[in-house]
Amino acid sequence: MSDLLNKIVERAKADRQRIVLPEGDEERTLQAADKALEDGIADLILLGKKESIMEVAHKFNLKNIDKATIIDPATSEKKEEYAQYFYELRKKKGVTIEEARKKMLDPMYFGCMIIKSGDADGQLAGARNTTGNTLRPALQIIKTAPGVTCISGAMILVTKATQYGDNGLLVVADVAVTPMPDAHQLAEFAVCTARTAHDIAGITDPRVAMLSFSTKGSASHEVVDKVVEATRLAREMDPNLNVDGELQADAALVPSVGESKAHGSSVAGHANILIYPCLEVGNISYKMVQRLGDAIAIGPILQGIARPVNDLSRGCSVDDVYYMIAITANQATFAKNSSHVKLSTK
Repeated sequence: MSDLLNKIVERAKADRQRIVLPEGDEERTLQAADKALEDGIADLILLGKKESIMEVAHKFNLKNIDKATIIDPATSEKKEEYAQYFYELRKKKGVTIEEARKKMLDPMYFGCMIIKSGDADGQLAGARNTTGNTLRPALQIIKTAPGVTCISGAMILVTKATQYGDNGLLVVADVAVTPMPDAHQLAEFAVCTARTAHDIAGITDPRVAMLSFSTKGSASHEVVDKVVEATRLAREMDPNLNVDGELQADAALVPSVGESKAHGSSVAGHANILIYPCLEVGNISYKMVQRLGDAIAIGPILQGIARPVNDLSRGCSVDDVYYMIAITANQATFAKNSSHVKLSTK
């Protein structure tokens, strides 16, 4: 893990991005921010009352917080400008200017408006807020990336089973957001996760397995049909994507099983990216691998938002926050420099 995370941190240092931390006085967030500022991995914008933030900084003897930009949404000179902008974005949804002004007092909304206005490059929250509170303003303000219809969460798994994936490294999705994706959404997950694997995890040859309880027609069911259709759509969305399905997990990972069950497939037995057929399977599976297999899980990394907004676990550690700041910065760099073709909408 250290090699991968060190690379992520070094990439962040090499192209510093402006990252908003809306939970500016949350203790773990502020401790991670102090280390991030000391190491120079991002230019940070902390939201909250300055006295509350500095009180926490004093409690933990943090020496670098004065390097951050601290903004109190309630007293910001831009709160009316952002309220007007939000009103224009949402008035067709019935939002009034009074409601827009109220929303701008919420750091989660205010932070997304900073990004929408071009004054920041990404946001990280969730140590205190739910996933819904993190995603709702992002989807209302920043919206999805061109051609993307839904959000997914990828998890980087660093396992001790070095015979699988890329020397034990795999990227899996969706583990966090969409409970019952349809075929089109699964196809989007495949394309987006391959990009995350390449850009963030450093996987140079993404090999995507669309998982099911069936391999190449060994079982017949409508949920298998969904995965087959998703595989077809993923190839249509990105003709260069090395993707195959439907594959059972052993056929995706174990060379001898892949050769037996899906002879001739360039993915079967060699997959380093796994796309789960539904969130229930994905969330349970990665946590079992993490706990029973003593694997390291990095993420979830949210995919599909036009500018990166990531969601922490409320049980996160200081290190989790620190590395997610670096990952968010990496995403922001790649979002600016991306030359990927847009996903198909049909």
